[in-house]
Amino acid sequence: MAKSGTKSSDTSKAGKSRSHARSAVRSAGSSRHGARDATSEKNITIVSRDFPRKGKTDWARVDALTDEDIARAVANDPDAVPIDIDWSDAVLVIPPKKKAISIRVDEDVLDYFKRQGEGYQRRINAVLRSYMQQKAKPKKRA
Repeated sequence: MAKSGTKSSDTSKAGKSRSHARSAVRSAGSSRHGARDATSEKNITIVSRDFPRKGKTDWARVDALTDEDIARAVANDPDAVPIDIDWSDAVLVIPPKKKAISIRVDEDVLDYFKRQGEGYQRRINAVLRSYMQQKAKPKKRA
């Protein structure tokens, strides 16, 4: 108990400010106080150049496979579908350079493209390209 005439609030204020300063220094990290304690050691994986993690692949067995072994394995694999593609008519398409601009579009239009997922800017560009190509076509005469 405080003696009469002694201001207990002065000591508590001073104690609070020092305590606050100390706790601010301790909690300067990005995680909440005590959050590190919740991490389980089994969830931490340490990888170094000196001791790399060993995978489960038996590379000696893979290196020992012959071309015939690989062809047999592929033939017996139900997921291996033969790919029969004629590449003779393939055309190399080099995409044109992009230019960053600022454009104003209606909010609902932007929301529509964003709802479709990642790549909404590419899709907007594709729609504009399609429009441009349609307008560039010569008009049919009746």
